[in-house]
Amino acid sequence: MTAPARARELDQPVWHALSGPHRALSVSHGGAARYRPTVAPFAALPPVASAQDWGDLTAVAGDDPLVLFGLAREVPAGWDLLGQFDVVQMTAPTGFGRRHPDIERLTEADVPAMVDLVAEARPGPFSVETYRCGAYYGIKEDGRLVAMAGERLTTPSWTEISAVATRASHRGRGLATRLMEVVAHGIREAGRSPFLHTGATNAGAIRLYEHLGFTVRDTANVVQRVRRAGVDAPVPPLH
Repeated sequence: MTAPARARELDQPVWHALSGPHRALSVSHGGAARYRPTVAPFAALPPVASAQDWGDLTAVAGDDPLVLFGLAREVPAGWDLLGQFDVVQMTAPTGFGRRHPDIERLTEADVPAMVDLVAEARPGPFSVETYRCGAYYGIKEDGRLVAMAGERLTTPSWTEISAVATRASHRGRGLATRLMEVVAHGIREAGRSPFLHTGATNAGAIRLYEHLGFTVRDTANVVQRVRRAGVDAPVPPLH
């Protein structure tokens, strides 16, 4: 695949994931697709979405709030914009990633501990089937999960490093870096390249990733949370 074609996948990573490697985790209708609700809140529309595309999104949304990545969209009538914030997209340097033999791959049995860690560290959306997106790795001490990281959005050429989370009591020990290296190593072994997203105002995370050699690819992306108008239900936190 040519470099421009690879780069275009990062312009719409959710779309390329749901129409490609993560098709089995998706619910789609016409020009819209979303992850199953127990996997992730992310949904995708074509770059220039028509009224029909938004109608297709209605068919798969139900009463759930959905999250759209990419350039800011004008939300049409029939939908409510629940919130929006800027994100930075970064790509890993060539050669980033290596094995650490003391880090274990997490399994379905670890999901309760993973959900508990995410509730404390708040790295972003994580649900009971998010682990199905790819490989997740963790560090345990005295049988308790204290840090983790894994794979989320996966396109034909790229895989996102996500859920980088460390308990407050264990920060400052380089656990996140070691976990990211393990995740990145697995991504490269699968023939893809690592990338990630972080909030544009998360200066600490951006400094860490830049220290590791990650470079900013795009600062124009936003996260928009939308829901069908008229739905009266609590909105779970997006962290």
